[in-house]
Amino acid sequence: MKFKIAFIGAGSLIFTRTLFTDIMSVPEFRDIDIAFTDISEDNLKKVTDLCQRDLEANGIATKIQSTLDRREAFQDARYIINCVRIGGLEGFETDIEIPLKYGVDQCVGDTLCIGGIMYGQRVIAAMLDFCKDIREVAAPGAVMLNYSNPNAMATWACNKYGKVKTIGLCHGEIHGEQQIAEVLGIPRDELDFVCAGINHQTWYISISHHGESMLQKLLPAFEAHETYREEEKVRIDILKRFGYYSTESNGHLSEYVAWYRKRPDEIKDWIDLSRWIHGETGGYLRVTREERRWFETDYPKILAEPPKKYDGSDRGLEHGSYIIESLETGRMYRGHFNMMNEGCISNLPYECVVEVPCYVDGNGISVPKIGDLPLGPAAVCSQSIWVQRLSVEAAAAGDVTLLKQAALMDPLTGAVCNPPEIWQMVDEMLAAQEQWLPQYKDEIALAKKRLSSGDRIPTRDGYRGAVRLREKSPEEVAGARAQRDLTAK
Repeated sequence: MKFKIAFIGAGSLIFTRTLFTDIMSVPEFRDIDIAFTDISEDNLKKVTDLCQRDLEANGIATKIQSTLDRREAFQDARYIINCVRIGGLEGFETDIEIPLKYGVDQCVGDTLCIGGIMYGQRVIAAMLDFCKDIREVAAPGAVMLNYSNPNAMATWACNKYGKVKTIGLCHGEIHGEQQIAEVLGIPRDELDFVCAGINHQTWYISISHHGESMLQKLLPAFEAHETYREEEKVRIDILKRFGYYSTESNGHLSEYVAWYRKRPDEIKDWIDLSRWIHGETGGYLRVTREERRWFETDYPKILAEPPKKYDGSDRGLEHGSYIIESLETGRMYRGHFNMMNEGCISNLPYECVVEVPCYVDGNGISVPKIGDLPLGPAAVCSQSIWVQRLSVEAAAAGDVTLLKQAALMDPLTGAVCNPPEIWQMVDEMLAAQEQWLPQYKDEIALAKKRLSSGDRIPTRDGYRGAVRLREKSPEEVAGARAQRDLTAK
C-alpha cells in the first residue's frame, strides 16, 4: 500500500509521536511515505530523529521526509494532519494575559471566549494558506485531518473558504465516555453512546446498557463519585440544569458559558486545583510553558527511553489513524468527528460545524442524521455557533467590526466586559498579535492609533486571575511524569 501522509506542526513532540505511532501500528502502512514539516528547525529535527529511531527499532525501512518547506511536505500527500499552534507560546500568552486586565479569567482560552476568538484569527489566516498549497500540490481530493483549535472555527473556514475537505478531530468525547462508564460501574464496551453537538460542547444525548437508558442514573452517579464531584463541578451543574452531560473538561466548559467565571470571588467555588484541566486560571498556558522547558532540558532522557512499539500495543484512541485505516483498507470505524452540519442536527444552523457520530469505510465517511438536539443543549450550542460564525467571517475577510461583534456576543466575555471595554481589548490584542494577523494589517494600524490617543479605559495591569498556581521547574515536571508512569504500571 503506497500513499503519503504529511504532518504540519510536526514539532509537537508528544502529540506528533503519539499520532505517528498510531499510524505505524497499522500493518498495511509500513511502506507509506511520511513527511514532517514545522517552522521550528530545532523542534522538527528532534521529533524527526525520535520517530525515525522508533521506525528503525521496529524494523521499518521508511525514511521520514523532514522539511521546513510545507509545500514540499504537501507534494502528492493524500492526507494532511494539522497540529499547528499559530503564534506559539508568545501568541498564547496574549490570549490569556491581556483579557485578564479586563477581568476575563480563562482556564484554556483556545476554543471560545476572547482567547479562542483571537486564536481563531491567527489559525484561520494560516490554515487558509495551507489550503491553497494543498489544492495546488497535494494529491487530488486530499483530506486534511485537523487537530488545531479552535477546532470548529478552523474546520469551518477550511471547508468553506479553503475548499479542502477538512475533518476536525478531538478526544473530549472519548474521555467523557470513560468517565460515564466509571461512575455507572459498567464496562465501557457494554455501553452504547450517541454524542452530538459542537466541538467542546457535545452532549451525551443517549447512553444505553443492553437497551436500557442510563440517562436518569447519571446525575446521582456523578454526585456520589468521590473524585468527580470535586473535579467536575461545572459539568455536574450543567448536567443538573440541562439534563445531559457535556463532553468537555471542567476548565474548558467553565469558560464557554456566562455563569461560572464572571465573578472572581466565586470562581474558586466551581473549580478544583488538583489538575489544571479542572479550571485553574491560565492553567493550560502554565502547563504548556512547563512542558516546553521540560522538553528542552529532558530531550536526551526522552531519547534514551525505549522506542515505541508498532505492534498495536502502543496504539491510542485518537481518531486520525483509524479514519485513514478505514478509508484505505475498508475496515469499518465508528467515531465522533467534526463535520459540516448540512442538516445532520436539524435544530442547529445548516452551515456550521457539528461533532457527531460518523462511520468510515472504503466508501468514505457517512454522517447519519441526528435530528433535533434537546432544546436546552441546542440553545447553548446555538449561542456559541454565532460567535464561531462571526469569528470565521471576520478572520476570512479581515473584518474588525465582525471580530468585535464576536467578542461582544461571546457568553463569558460579554458577561464580564461592557462594549467599550471589549472594543479596546480587541484593539490591544490585535496590536499584540500583529505578526500573525496579516489580514488585519490596515486595521491594526488604526487600532494602534486609538490605543496611543491617551483616552483609554483603565485596566487591572498585572492582575493574575482568581486562582493561579506557581509554574513548576523542569525537574518537578520530570518527577511528576515519572510518578504518573509508576502509578500507571
